[in-house]
Amino acid sequence: MNLKDKLFPDNRLGLDRFWNFSRGGIDNFRTGLRDAVSGVEQTRSRMMEYDQLLVWAVLSLMLIGLVMVYSASITLADGPKYANYSSNFFLIRHTISLAIAIGVGIWTFKIPTKMWDRYSPLIFGFTVLLLIAVLIPGIGKGVNGAKRWIPLGLMNFQPSELMKFAAIIFAASYTVQRQEYLQSFVKGMLPMGIAVALVGGLLMAEPDMGAFIVVALIAFGILFLGGINAKLFGGLIFVGIASAVTIIALSPFRQKRIMAFVDPWQADNAANKAYQLTHSLMAFGRGEWFGTGLGGSVEKLHYLPEAHTDFIMAVIGEELGFVGVVVMIFLFYWIVRRAFLIGRTALQLDRSFAGLAAKGVAIWIGWQAFINMGVNLGLLPTKGLTLPLVSYGGSAILMNTIAIAMLLRIDYENRILMRGGKL
Repeated sequence: MNLKDKLFPDNRLGLDRFWNFSRGGIDNFRTGLRDAVSGVEQTRSRMMEYDQLLVWAVLSLMLIGLVMVYSASITLADGPKYANYSSNFFLIRHTISLAIAIGVGIWTFKIPTKMWDRYSPLIFGFTVLLLIAVLIPGIGKGVNGAKRWIPLGLMNFQPSELMKFAAIIFAASYTVQRQEYLQSFVKGMLPMGIAVALVGGLLMAEPDMGAFIVVALIAFGILFLGGINAKLFGGLIFVGIASAVTIIALSPFRQKRIMAFVDPWQADNAANKAYQLTHSLMAFGRGEWFGTGLGGSVEKLHYLPEAHTDFIMAVIGEELGFVGVVVMIFLFYWIVRRAFLIGRTALQLDRSFAGLAAKGVAIWIGWQAFINMGVNLGLLPTKGLTLPLVSYGGSAILMNTIAIAMLLRIDYENRILMRGGKL
């Protein structure tokens, strides 16, 4: 054993460096310092490439939806309407829809955000043509008196769901390109108003007022976030309310639905227009705090219509109770919150289209979830809107997943720029 090992046996690594320095001089010291600095550079950033919590929240909603669609639809085959279906029919179809949606979502994630900006007018125009095509006899498929679907084999595609996504990218691109005219009614608001009115007319012809409401909220919500004149926006809200009142006043069917909403427990209303609402409220009442248990719903036994689509939240409330409802609300809150934060980060990085598109996804998911839950809980008049990422419906699941994939792509590009990279 040499002298340095005898004198300092417990600090061999530090002494090795000291003796090497003393022998090799300043060149060895510089080499060691350069190695130390390069080591710090390799581990200085642990930023993930995507938002893991957002992905888990989305997957959680999808998995809960898969289980609850099966639970809500398993008894439908016992009724005359679905007598030719197996008890697993909706589970299999929903599983296929989820598989297709996730596959398309992974492919969508690879599309740069600037491509959506570039082709947004073409996508919007193509979707308008689909909304026209669905009204043509022989092309569109009618269900329960509404023509909203185009048969595509594995699933019936609903153009109104694509329009919700098209409205996001079109409104975001429009707002960025017309930024200097947003204080003007003629050059700023009027063109978007005409586009939304055109879409609204086609959607009302199906009819699909719920989709029209969501599209209008998306388009004008993005305009508002983009900096439109406050007075013009206030006037727009007034026009929207006046239009809704006019539509209801001219439609006896909608008048009866509003009256049923005001007093759902009145005998005639409970047996007719408020039938779904009263049974939905009874489902929540039976659920209490912790629910009746998975599969224990009574209302899904041919009492509550559309239990696997528009009123799936009522089945969740009955089987999983108040706790299950709170979990669902939290998951939607987390997705909307993250979408707004991703949008804000994009705007701070001077990515205006990406920022507005991300916030558009938040508006879509947030408002549609709010409307669906509000209808199920009796806070809003009955309106046919699915619960995003949860309800049965191939088109809705597909377009929700594409929107989330675009949101994750925006977040991914934000993280590249924050690392100092280039797009």
